Parts: sequence; C-alpha cells; structure tokens
Amino acid sequence: MPVPRPSRRVLTLTGPALAGLLALLFALASAPATAAAPLTVAQAIAGQTGTGTVTGYIVGEPTAADTVRSSGFTGDTALAIADSRGETSTGRMLYVQVTSAYRASFGLLGNPSLIGRPLTVTGTLTAYFTHPGLKSPTAMALGATSAPTATVTPTASGGTDGYYAAALGKSGENLKTALHKIISTGTTRLSYDAVWTALKVTDQDPANPSHVILLYSGISRAKSRSGGDSGDWNREHVWAKSHGDLGTAAGPGTDLHHLRPEDVTVNAVRDNKDFDRGGSAVSGAPGNYTDADSWEPRNAVKGDVARMIFYMAVRYEGADGWPDLEVNDSVANGSKPYLGRLSVLLQWNTLDPPDAFEKNRNQVIYSSYQHNRNPFIDHPEWVGSIFA
Repeated sequence: MPVPRPSRRVLTLTGPALAGLLALLFALASAPATAAAPLTVAQAIAGQTGTGTVTGYIVGEPTAADTVRSSGFTGDTALAIADSRGETSTGRMLYVQVTSAYRASFGLLGNPSLIGRPLTVTGTLTAYFTHPGLKSPTAMALGATSAPTATVTPTASGGTDGYYAAALGKSGENLKTALHKIISTGTTRLSYDAVWTALKVTDQDPANPSHVILLYSGISRAKSRSGGDSGDWNREHVWAKSHGDLGTAAGPGTDLHHLRPEDVTVNAVRDNKDFDRGGSAVSGAPGNYTDADSWEPRNAVKGDVARMIFYMAVRYEGADGWPDLEVNDSVANGSKPYLGRLSVLLQWNTLDPPDAFEKNRNQVIYSSYQHNRNPFIDHPEWVGSIFA
C-alpha cells in the first residue's frame, strides 16, 4: 500500500510582510563583516604566515637581519616597527617592506619625523631581510595616538603564555638550562647611569608617583633625592658587586632584576654581606638585622630578595664573559662569585610569595627596559625544582 505523502503548504507573503523580509535580507547582505583586531608586533613575529594587519610604533630602518638605523636613514624602502617606541632589540621588531606606492609618505629618508609614530599596515607576513617581516603591503596608515601594547597574559599557574614555552614540563638542571636561554635571549642591557631613571619607574610608590619605595627600609622617598649624600637613595646591588667583581659596565652590575633603591646609609651598612637570619637591629630600617657577615631583610621583602638572587644565578652562567654566579650555603663568600645562605633563601621564597608590587616591577622591566623576566616571580615553585 503506498505511503501517503505529506501535503505541501506554500507560504505566500504579500504587502508589508514581503517588504519587511526583503529589507532584512538586504541589510544582512550589505552589512560589513566585523574586522579582526590588528595584530601586535609580537603576534606577527610569532605567526609568519598568510596576510595580516599589524599595528606598532615605527622605530627605524632595517639594513640587515640584525641592524636597524634609528637616524641617518639611507633609503625609503623599509621600516622596522615594534610594540614599544623605545625598543632597541631587533628580535622584537617586525621589518616592513615599503613598496613604491607608499615610499613618498612612509619612507624614512624622506620622512625621518615618522620615528615613534604608530603605524597600521596590512600585507603578507613573511621573512624580510631574512628576519620576521611583512611584505607587499596593501594598506598603510599612521595611527592617531597609540598602538596596541604587547602584553604577557598571566596563566592560572601564575606564569605567562608563550614566554616560558621551552621550559614547561622540565625540572632540575634541564629547567635551569631552558630558563637561562629564555631570559638571556633578546635582552637589552642598560648603562649604569640609565639605571637611575629606570628605578624611578620600576620602584615607583603606587600611592605617590613622585616617590620610590626603598627596598630594605620600606620608606617612600622622593625620586629627586637620588644621589650619594645622607638622606638620599642610591642603587643597591642585591647580588653584591664584589661577589664576582661585577662592576658597573652594562651586564650583571646593571641588571634591573637585582637593583633596587635604598637609603645611602642603610646601603652602606648592608655592604657586600650574604643573607642569613639574625644580628642586631639596623638603625633606619626597622625589621632588618645584621652582623659581621650577613644581612636579614624585613619580612615583606624576604621573598623578593631570594627571587632576585635565584634569578642572577640562572641568568649569568659564565658563557658571556661574566662570572658563573651560584648560590651556596655559606656566608663567607667574599669576592667569589657566590652568594648565600641557600637554605635560608629557599625558606624566604616560600614564606614571602610574590606580591602585586613585585609582579608589576617584573612586568615593567620586561616591557619597558630589559625585555626579560624573572621566572621565579612568575613561577616561584621553580625555585625548589632547581635549587632545593
């Protein structure tokens, strides 16, 4: 017996209903697609494939894979852009080809005042000068005010997306080796004079922008009081310079990750002592104690001190002309490239976890100055894996 087929009903629209449907279809067809947000320079460097739109600051003219001119331009055919106006590391720059259609407006030889201006450019993400780049642009436009800032997004574990990818899953010596490579690549070294200016930003008092917070004493003191006289603040080397003869040439002696503002007199009392518990109270720095060979900082920065020391021991491994810095369990290290006491520093790292001030300082150093991070602020649990 044949199966009956369902009857078909025809919907007929007339008059206002038909007009309304047609209007809706027309609106949907003509509505512009939502544009994707421009890429940061860091994202463009990481994803060198296909076409993309990138926004960054114009920082110079590339002339080779590792050379970018910031003045004295020689041509109009290439630009380097970065996520920061002050970027100096070519590893954090994207090289942009300037084709003939855009040279009159965007070539640096003819338009040197473009340095520092934000640029949005669309083109093919591919190597240029054998360096991460963007070629064959189809659109170039100067921004009005600012470009997007490349940020490092915190993860649930307190680390950062992407930055530590090569270290994840490792432990012990393998972890130390991976972290050393990460925090030693693409870094910018500061002069000792530049440290004065940087500390006024990295250690700014959140409650008073014209002051800095002193490390050991915890005092908020005017930025203008930097110097060498009584009542001034100066540059404290948490890893004492004499432990390895670090000096003040650009390198470990100027590394912001262990340099902090401190009262001149208190700094002199700490001198080059190792870290340990006990001693007599330090005048002018409540909560700090010292004896003949050691220094105990106040409770609020014990972990900060420990993580700075552990950073230095991973960052400087003796392969770049500087001593191989190591943490040991002694407080009699003198001029050797060692600092202690390891067993106490391990405890301090646990007892005083990273706070908002320490985390912000790490981010500012990364984004605005050295372009590397202290991994033990992002991952304090790594201290035990490497040093315990």
